[in-house]
Amino acid sequence: MDDTGTDSYDVVVAGGGIAGLTTALVLGRGRRRVAVVDAGSPRNSAAGHVHGYPGREGMPPRDLIAEVRREAAGYGVQLVRGTVASAQVPDAGPGEVRLEDGRRLAFRHLVLATGLRDVIPDLAGAAERWGRDLLQCPYCHGWETADRPLAVLGTAESSIQQALLVSTLSDDVTLIVQPGLEPDAEALDKLQVMGVDVVRGAARALKAPNDALAAVVLEDGREVPCEAVFCEPGADASSALVEDLGCALNEDGTIDTNSLGATSVSRVWAAGNAADPARQVVTAAGDAYRMAVSLNAILLQEDVAERLAAPRQPAAP
Repeated sequence: MDDTGTDSYDVVVAGGGIAGLTTALVLGRGRRRVAVVDAGSPRNSAAGHVHGYPGREGMPPRDLIAEVRREAAGYGVQLVRGTVASAQVPDAGPGEVRLEDGRRLAFRHLVLATGLRDVIPDLAGAAERWGRDLLQCPYCHGWETADRPLAVLGTAESSIQQALLVSTLSDDVTLIVQPGLEPDAEALDKLQVMGVDVVRGAARALKAPNDALAAVVLEDGREVPCEAVFCEPGADASSALVEDLGCALNEDGTIDTNSLGATSVSRVWAAGNAADPARQVVTAAGDAYRMAVSLNAILLQEDVAERLAAPRQPAAP
């Protein structure tokens, strides 16, 4: 803590999902002073299990986060419950984040691992089914839904590819084509050859008697029987903190970074879904590891430069 009462760190990580914690774990093992600020509401909290993560297959997401938090704390990483409200990154000298409760943390570098928010379809019952039988990723949930009647909501251009992928899971797959998203002749041929039925109409609700999905209800009252439905949700990566910092953004609203993970703002980095909505748990961890190694290399360069610039005693004759 400095003379202003502000705790000082080599790196402050905003966000404690798998990307933020992996960053902190790697840097903590590198003997860096690191703080992770997290409000405790990860993107995948609605999902029951993590899949495709070697050694952690089927583990509940919150259990995985708790385990990595324990591991990071073992290397001296400070876990701070809260939300970063604002940040200042001067051209020289320590930067500072201010938490919503007024606490302040000084840093040499800042990592944005703030994730994103899924924008699910505007259907009655969607919020209650999300992560249970209203799903996004066939790689995350495909095994558990195999050989059952499945539906795909045609909410985006990528829904055609999603329906084709889902068709490898079951022989009973229906693509519900929303108005304005009619597949072209080539796409229809692909769907047909893979055995995907095509139903046209706007979806209105998810029917789930006895708390189990039974059908997608269309605006005209028709029902498409299914026991799970896949969709491509929207992604909202907007953040007052990112806007405050002025980081350059990609077209989808995520934070633009270079190949190392550095943003357009000096000493500010981004990891996980904040920089790429397609990163799954395992890839978010891998990318965060690689970014942390690059960040530690920059910290080392700064350490060397500082010592070279400091007055030194002349060498003994």
